[in-house]
Amino acid sequence: MPLLGCKNNGGNSIADTSYFYNIGNLLSPDENGLMLPAGFSSRIVARSGFKPSASSAYVWHGAPDGGACFSTPDGGWIYVSNSELANQQGGAGALRFDPAGNLTSAYSILENTSRNCAGGATPWNSWLSCEEVDNGYVWECDPFGQNPAVQRPALGVFAHEAVAVDYHRNHLYLTEDKIDGCLYRFVADSEDSNGNPDLSSGRLEVAVVDAASSHVQWLPLPDPLAQNQATRYQVSSAAQFRGGEGIVFHDRKIFFATKGDNRIWFYDTDSEKMSVLYDAATHPDPILTGVDNIALSRSGELVVGEDGGDMQLVIITRANNLVPLVQLVGHDASEVTGPAFSPDGNRLYFSSQRGTAGRSEAGITFEVTGPFHG
Repeated sequence: MPLLGCKNNGGNSIADTSYFYNIGNLLSPDENGLMLPAGFSSRIVARSGFKPSASSAYVWHGAPDGGACFSTPDGGWIYVSNSELANQQGGAGALRFDPAGNLTSAYSILENTSRNCAGGATPWNSWLSCEEVDNGYVWECDPFGQNPAVQRPALGVFAHEAVAVDYHRNHLYLTEDKIDGCLYRFVADSEDSNGNPDLSSGRLEVAVVDAASSHVQWLPLPDPLAQNQATRYQVSSAAQFRGGEGIVFHDRKIFFATKGDNRIWFYDTDSEKMSVLYDAATHPDPILTGVDNIALSRSGELVVGEDGGDMQLVIITRANNLVPLVQLVGHDASEVTGPAFSPDGNRLYFSSQRGTAGRSEAGITFEVTGPFHG
């Protein structure tokens, strides 16, 4: 199915022209170890264990994972990044850039949590950071670092991976990184004064998929806080997905990855049917494996990061062709995490979670600049 149109965090329509169809082959590695198409360049913006900005005391976190970009009033932007460190050493940090792309500050937006894997940006400009542990929560964070993070128990207690907001219906969709994990939907009890869902209370539901028709039914969970039983076992008919990973909302559809079977799924919120967009086992050119984090380009195409595979970021074009965008060389014991475009679409941020050393304290966060869109 074609991927058409897109919206930014503020909900404004975007109609950029994609250059991914003719982007060309990846060239030899640059000075930062990245294979890029002609006309693209890279720089390292942060390293785990070091201060990204001389003007800030914040030391960039280890195991950088899911990320997103947010616009700032001065025309700049913020890139937020989770830390997948365990044992209450995780959290999330932020890099702030001025309108010219200069890094001006770095700071924490969440601390003392565990294995913050992916998450999701909201249309009301907050970052939902997900804990990937059995007793994990979703934390709502302020990308600007001005307000403390808020725990959102109504979104359930389980091994959270990522969140996407359906801004047409104000529903939230959540993936679970378990080999027998589920797909969840949160329906808020009320909306705030701006028409956004109030995440403090609501109904957490789980997807049940009819095998014959692919129609999805959403059944409420009796115990979202998993006080007596893990959420994925509370509804016996719930669909199981083999390791839920990144998730995004686009064109009234939810797209999400399952790493256990190398698939990209989509759920049509209008027809309420579930389908497979990409399956490495049946695709004629299965260059995309270890599917993990997902981001949207400004032209509405999926950008999928690999955990393993060739350590690439791969575009799924509107015609469902696969186009390698970036490949990391010498990062064989790492994974590509946190892809996100700057608001103008000209810069792409992502991390090598464990760097060339293959250790969580050796993560590297990159920026790639080039003609992504017209």
